[in-house]
Amino acid sequence: MSTWNRTRRRLLPCLLALAACRPGGEKAAIQGGHEYAYVTNEDSRDLTIIDAATATVVATIPVGTRPRGVLISPDGRTIYVALSGSPKCPPSMPDSECAKLVADKSKDGIAVVDVASRKTVRVLPGGSDPETFDVSPDGTRLYVSNEDANSASIVDLTSGKVMATLSVGSEPEGVRLSPDGKTVYVSGESAQNLTAIDVATGTVVGTVPTGERPRGIAFLPDGSKGYVSNEVGGTVTVFDPASRKVLATIPFPEGARPMGIVVAPGGGRIYVSTGRGGTVAVLDPARDSIIATVPAGKRPWGLALTADGKRLFTANGPSNDVSVIDTDSLKVIATVPAGSVPWGVAVGKSQ
Repeated sequence: MSTWNRTRRRLLPCLLALAACRPGGEKAAIQGGHEYAYVTNEDSRDLTIIDAATATVVATIPVGTRPRGVLISPDGRTIYVALSGSPKCPPSMPDSECAKLVADKSKDGIAVVDVASRKTVRVLPGGSDPETFDVSPDGTRLYVSNEDANSASIVDLTSGKVMATLSVGSEPEGVRLSPDGKTVYVSGESAQNLTAIDVATGTVVGTVPTGERPRGIAFLPDGSKGYVSNEVGGTVTVFDPASRKVLATIPFPEGARPMGIVVAPGGGRIYVSTGRGGTVAVLDPARDSIIATVPAGKRPWGLALTADGKRLFTANGPSNDVSVIDTDSLKVIATVPAGSVPWGVAVGKSQ
């Protein structure tokens, strides 16, 4: 092969990425059927869109105040983002001092972003201080945690109204539907438990004890086991969704603060971000133990996988970037700049 041909092959991916972008980093069009990572930036109040294949930023969308939780609708046409007008209180701030700060409840809600136009088309009510949420498999409802109200809201996406508000464990954060779609679980940070809500009746049906300050929730695809990351406890709780009994507690290395948690397609691995631990832990669900750790950015929090499970994206708040991890080699293959304090990330195909 000639020197020119070798050079052209090396440069082609870069040239294609440049051709796809307008000046200022805006992409000319979102490609249908292509995977993108959507990253919420809590302080810059926007959403960074990253091409999952090339690990390049293709657009930045303003969405509203303190965007945190983010998910994509089942049909891939809509991005939902949790917005909050409550003040941002760092871990070092005492609760008494945080309580003195003024909240603007008019800024609470769930932003609805149209994937095709890359614009926020409306903001739905989501209860007080919405933080994270899950969307029903048929795309008709959202289940939202309301951190400062110790409640969970059920939002009807057809009417755009809150259809129910339920009391759950104090300081609710993580929200996840069981694989069969029949139960939604909400983690209570201060309560140190999960609240189980029956989807059909909209009623609380039980609780699951966890470690200290539970955050994220995930399930094996067959629904046989659930996993909860416990930030302060430095553990992951494994539980049986059928009996709501704890099966095991997985200890993490000193300094790790388990935060985000996702399960690989097929359920062969579980990935857990460790916050100030600066890594992503890889769990083996057969043994319920850590089998590897991957250094990531500063305080990795939100996690998301591509559909084939080959790439893992971590939102790294203090470093204002996103790590892209190759899950075969378990190495960071790219670091992508995001906005200010990236919090959550979701990956999905546009339609």
